[in-house]
Amino acid sequence: MCGIAGIICFDTAFAGREQLKKMTDTLAHRGEDGEAHWISRSGNVGFGHRRLAIIDTSTAGDQPMHYLKRYSIVFNGEIYNYIEIKETLYKKGYRFKSDSDTEVILAAYDCWKEECLHQFDGMFAFAIFDAKEQQVFAARDRFGEKPFYYAAGKGLFVFASEMKALWAVGIQKKTDKKMLLNYLTLGYVQNANDKAQTFYEHIFSLPPASFLQISTQTLQFRTHIYWDIEKDKTIQISHQDAIERCVELFTTSVKRRLRSDVTVGTSLSGGLDSSAILATINHPGALFNTFSAVFPGFEKDESRYIKRVTDYLAATQTTNGDIQSNYIEPSALGLIKDFEKLCYHQEEPFQSSSIYAQFKVFELAKKYNVKVLLDGQGADETQAGYNKYIHWYLQGITGKSKFITANREKNLLLKNEVPFKWGIKNYISAYLPALTAIYLEQDEYTKTMRQPDIEKDFIALLQGREWEGIRKPVITKLNDILYYNTHTIGLEELLRFADRNSMAHGREVRLPFLSHELVEFVFSLPANFKINGGWTKWMVRKMMDKKLPDEIVWRKDKIGYEPPQHQWMHNEILQDYMQEAKRKLVSKGVLKKSVLDKKILPKAAHEDNNFDWRYLCAANIIT
Repeated sequence: MCGIAGIICFDTAFAGREQLKKMTDTLAHRGEDGEAHWISRSGNVGFGHRRLAIIDTSTAGDQPMHYLKRYSIVFNGEIYNYIEIKETLYKKGYRFKSDSDTEVILAAYDCWKEECLHQFDGMFAFAIFDAKEQQVFAARDRFGEKPFYYAAGKGLFVFASEMKALWAVGIQKKTDKKMLLNYLTLGYVQNANDKAQTFYEHIFSLPPASFLQISTQTLQFRTHIYWDIEKDKTIQISHQDAIERCVELFTTSVKRRLRSDVTVGTSLSGGLDSSAILATINHPGALFNTFSAVFPGFEKDESRYIKRVTDYLAATQTTNGDIQSNYIEPSALGLIKDFEKLCYHQEEPFQSSSIYAQFKVFELAKKYNVKVLLDGQGADETQAGYNKYIHWYLQGITGKSKFITANREKNLLLKNEVPFKWGIKNYISAYLPALTAIYLEQDEYTKTMRQPDIEKDFIALLQGREWEGIRKPVITKLNDILYYNTHTIGLEELLRFADRNSMAHGREVRLPFLSHELVEFVFSLPANFKINGGWTKWMVRKMMDKKLPDEIVWRKDKIGYEPPQHQWMHNEILQDYMQEAKRKLVSKGVLKKSVLDKKILPKAAHEDNNFDWRYLCAANIIT
């Protein structure tokens, strides 16, 4: 895990070490173990790197790394199956000077060119300069775990792991007003119609599962998509065979993500996903650290569930070493103290204080000198873990006129006291999915244009862009909404939060549920393998049945990881902070002056229309 930066330009004086160092200095938090810069012979290509040494911590793994006197690379991330790929390449005649996965990428690129991306199980963002072809090849992992930002124009192409590195060399920091409007009114932090768009004009994100090729002589470049999920493919398989295959794929994923030359631990929230990872990790004879954020006295505090998991595993997995549980208690005053730092690292806004709890967990891991943490993100989006998926699941069944099945599933969900809404609108949606998508888009447009706090002149500035970023998918089956949240909007923003929170403390986060082989298999399963018998995330529950306590596996009340934000927002100091944020947005012509007379309305972290929180975040990123 590292910070990468690069400059490709016609002006050789600009691609110098001084400029590269400006970029890598802003990325120092991403790599505390080394810094290096490299400039091509022609002088118009320069790479910079900040290293967080995880695999092959010797100097042989330093970057920028060179190979065959032809290729040079800067790489951020991990290729978890690098050992298997290395063995294949060795048989083809390739030789290696290091034990790093970075060198494997270079050999794989020489062997397969862009097709090498299909070989990788990992999280990555990298750029390779090919001296022979005078071309830079850059790529990002399938789900967007690792970031890659760039700006292009006027004889210049610059890229980096974070936007602050681009600002450091003069790229303008100018807020995109439509992205800001969509965030303030709808809570969106991405444009579902344009994955490359960011909150800043002229700065773009290479979309997940994409690569770009740029000529260093003309600076012309094109982006390409190299992977997608087959959401319409359904295989025939028994429940038992599917469970066994999921266990096999998940176990392989966990084992690969434990590959490290430094200490590995895991986050533990008390929910099923992080508990499943801990239950799958084999650590015989070793002390294994878990890290958790807890909120004593809060009704949604997870302390007792965390303890239940660790006690159960200690009692049943006698071949494993001890589990050391480490806790941190985020607070309102802590949030106030850390908020500007949090915004600095995130660079773009976020919907709630939930990410602050994650920020503090990685801070705790740094205190204990654990560099790598496994985490359960991705399971809810790919395996139908959120309750919001239930009505889409039922509509998919109803739309096929399978009324008996739909009623049975509804009754089982009600029996399990799972909260969901179902009424006449859902029947209409089941048979008119395209019309439903249009209706939902119109509703979002109305919310955007008629939010009472937004200054009319600000909206007038966006004439012609009113519909930009508003998109609702046509959903005929459960996989449609899972695909939308996994591949279009939802998951990537959570991955951005995790990357910035972990790297703010020089930690690496790894996500076993985002093995692409596992995700592809789960998407190929029928819908009733994901929601079944009154249970969401049914496949994960079955995978972990008898491997974890029943109150974890068959828990009914678990929702998203949540801090006591409603309580925090009653804090007078935080309310003053929010009021000051509103003043700034009024002075910028974004909010009406009348908003200053409205009282702060405290909201829970996952509650709708959390406008005051959005104003607080927006004021910290607006320019």
